[in-house]
Amino acid sequence: MCSAVRSPHGSSALRFGRFAAMGTVAALILIAGVWASWGTAQHVMLTKGRERGTVEVTACADHTCSGPYTPLSRGSQPRAEIVLERSVAVEKGRTYTVVLKPGGAEGVRSGPAGILYAWVPLGGALLLASVVVAGGLLRTRVAWVMASSGAALLTAAFLVV
Repeated sequence: MCSAVRSPHGSSALRFGRFAAMGTVAALILIAGVWASWGTAQHVMLTKGRERGTVEVTACADHTCSGPYTPLSRGSQPRAEIVLERSVAVEKGRTYTVVLKPGGAEGVRSGPAGILYAWVPLGGALLLASVVVAGGLLRTRVAWVMASSGAALLTAAFLVV
């Protein structure tokens, strides 16, 4: 009879390889979520020195809505038209508080609704990465925390917006 000899180093190398690959995938998903969110979140969260005001939406096209801008912050000037990204939360005829992006032609919603809406891509990334963490890294508790955080962020954004 011949018995197979197993090397203890072979299985640990495979485990490390799986851990490294799945850890990299999970990290890349989370980095992409933060990157996608930060493009808008930086304007909403870091408002010092930025122009703040309100926009009354008067027209909506395929991907944008626009309307006149009324300043609320000192040094801000009224504008005939400011463009907002069109989403399910922006309706014609309503007035929204906004922060203007540098250049002054495009605005993003401010306040709790704007902050939560800006971080929605991170919520989705948390949900997606939780599957990788649970299945690839076999860390179910961490995965549940990630999934719960992502779901709470998305739910809060849905309720507030």
